[in-house]
Amino acid sequence: MDIVVSGIRSTGNLHLGNYFGALRNFIRMQDENTCFFFIADIHSLTTHPDPKSLHANVKNVLVDYLAAGIDPEKSIIYLQSDIPEIAELYLYLNMHAYLGELAKTTSFKEKARKQPDNVNAGLLTYPTLMAADIIIHHADKVPVGKDQEQHLEMTRRFARRFNNFYGVEYFKEPVAYNFGQELIKIPGLDGSGKMGKSEGNAIYLSDAPEVIEKKVKRALTDSGPKEFNSPKPDYIENLFTIMRVVSEPEVVHHYEELWNKCEIRYSDMKKQLAEDIIKVTSPIRERILEIEKDDAYLHKVTTEGAEKARESASKTLNEVREIMGFKPF
Repeated sequence: MDIVVSGIRSTGNLHLGNYFGALRNFIRMQDENTCFFFIADIHSLTTHPDPKSLHANVKNVLVDYLAAGIDPEKSIIYLQSDIPEIAELYLYLNMHAYLGELAKTTSFKEKARKQPDNVNAGLLTYPTLMAADIIIHHADKVPVGKDQEQHLEMTRRFARRFNNFYGVEYFKEPVAYNFGQELIKIPGLDGSGKMGKSEGNAIYLSDAPEVIEKKVKRALTDSGPKEFNSPKPDYIENLFTIMRVVSEPEVVHHYEELWNKCEIRYSDMKKQLAEDIIKVTSPIRERILEIEKDDAYLHKVTTEGAEKARESASKTLNEVREIMGFKPF
């Protein structure tokens, strides 16, 4: 049975990109693997969140995890900040991570561009914290979106570097878990990049039907194709990408045909797309509304999850300290 580790930053509610990028797969893998799912509240500090909203954001992600189908009876669910061993391993890994390689990561350069007044050390060393999250449980697999492939490759590099430096075969080199499929990257509705909260182009699992309809209606389109079988602009292809993951194949085929014949009506396509998104998210939203009121249940889930995660993390950290030469007098 493989060990699977994955987390989502605690920046608010989960959206379609989270769900189809990884979360939907979590539900499938619980019966076949030992799964550690965590809420990355320490990672969120790289953007300096308001302390008044941090806990609320963590709760939103936790509730969404559970509502989407993550089962605490089958999986270990915990908060990153509840496991101090992660922070210690992060420190040790930073001693073997180099400025040049960290500064070259795509995510660092992108974040530094977006928040030039807050290019902090945590932002730079994000990949080493992510590596600590993963290898502290000796993960075999990590369900990641396409945008995280580089970070996972760096995790393998750090694990390999640790092993080589200390002459051990200790850490595994985890691989992406995508069920043999191409890693999915869900685009936003504004025609640019991936779907995300910071981009302001996301549809959340907790969105009410009327909110989803309004968001889809505002999605970027144009006057339509001018020639038969012409290539789609990126912002139109984005709509088709979302449709492929929420709609039936015959629906997608229908609108592909209309596009190729220059007969597509975006208003019809958007209406269909909104309906299909609502069909996917409504059952999850109903569970969200129920779970978010049960603080006792949320406390039980996180407390028990932290106990199990710390048992695994403590064992790893004790062994790492011994390998590195830390010994008691």
